[in-house]
Amino acid sequence: MSHSKLFTPLQIRGLTLENRIVIAPMCQYSAVDGCMNDWHQMHLGQLAQSGAALLTIEATAVLAEGRISDGDVGLYDDATTFAMGSVVDSVRRWSNMPVGVQLSHAGRKASVRAPWLGGLQVAPGQPGGWQTVAPSAVAWRGDYVPPVALDRQGLREVRDAFVAAARRAADIGIDLVQLHAAHGYLLHQFLSPLSNHRTDEYGGSLENRARFPLEVFEAVREVFPADRPVSVRISGTDWVAGGFDVEQAQVFSQMLEARGVDAIHVSSGGLHPDQQIPVGPSYQVPLARAVRSVVNVPVVAVGLITEPAQAEAIIATGDADLIALARTVLYDPRWPWHAAAALGGQVRAANQYQRCQPEHYPHLFRS
Repeated sequence: MSHSKLFTPLQIRGLTLENRIVIAPMCQYSAVDGCMNDWHQMHLGQLAQSGAALLTIEATAVLAEGRISDGDVGLYDDATTFAMGSVVDSVRRWSNMPVGVQLSHAGRKASVRAPWLGGLQVAPGQPGGWQTVAPSAVAWRGDYVPPVALDRQGLREVRDAFVAAARRAADIGIDLVQLHAAHGYLLHQFLSPLSNHRTDEYGGSLENRARFPLEVFEAVREVFPADRPVSVRISGTDWVAGGFDVEQAQVFSQMLEARGVDAIHVSSGGLHPDQQIPVGPSYQVPLARAVRSVVNVPVVAVGLITEPAQAEAIIATGDADLIALARTVLYDPRWPWHAAAALGGQVRAANQYQRCQPEHYPHLFRS
């Protein structure tokens, strides 16, 4: 047996991860009134048998108007909480994989159709549409209805909604909460000078632009159980001149670390339609490496990580502490099995699947 770095355990607060593979949140646009259903049970159930170390539920809105689309999952009332709890309970009957949830508010990018329905914004008052909110009344692009700038009462309501969702997540036994401050959604909109034009204490300098995301983090950290981790997903750069960049991401990450963040997941882009993203294998890993160089908490890398040797190199060279899979694991829900076979690691497999262990990998599975 080789000693693969990808298949070594990692402790994050009170949570033990069996390896360094995380299943990233992936929107399914299939909820009804914010409630998860059989699709989510099937989707998450198969991923919970993948051999990864952590399964993260898709971007979950803390308010109904914070959903990206009317098919987005929510955690903002008793109905959405019961629905998510039922799915999580079902998954856990057959898997001991830790389950996290990404709490989110889409801000000015809310109120759109599902991708397979065109993904265009739905105007307020139209079926499936509503008025969006943001740090400033600046539309994401020219064909979008401008958002309403959040006033102080609105800021309090959003912050309190994140807190309430974190409490609900704790109540249904979620192991980890991740705050979504990436991909152009509300908390990211505060961080970027391209979307935040405020002149009060929440706009201007990075210290001011980071103020609201940090307030949300501190409030969530205070109410989520002390033995369970709270992580944050950030965009390491907007890929647009004059926007949020890797140097600001480093400073923001240090601000989060000073307030007790348990892990930082580094993605990029999503804030501005003029973004120029150099897409290719591991294209976002340098951003994770830059953040990891200035903090002492685990950093997660993501972005076209498709090959076992590629993932192993990211961990072994210290570019990141974990790798996250999204489309890769949709295409191949047993990717961690195949990576373990290639690298001499081990993965947990259900008793019902033990018989499929290949003869030439006799130590691949553990029950």
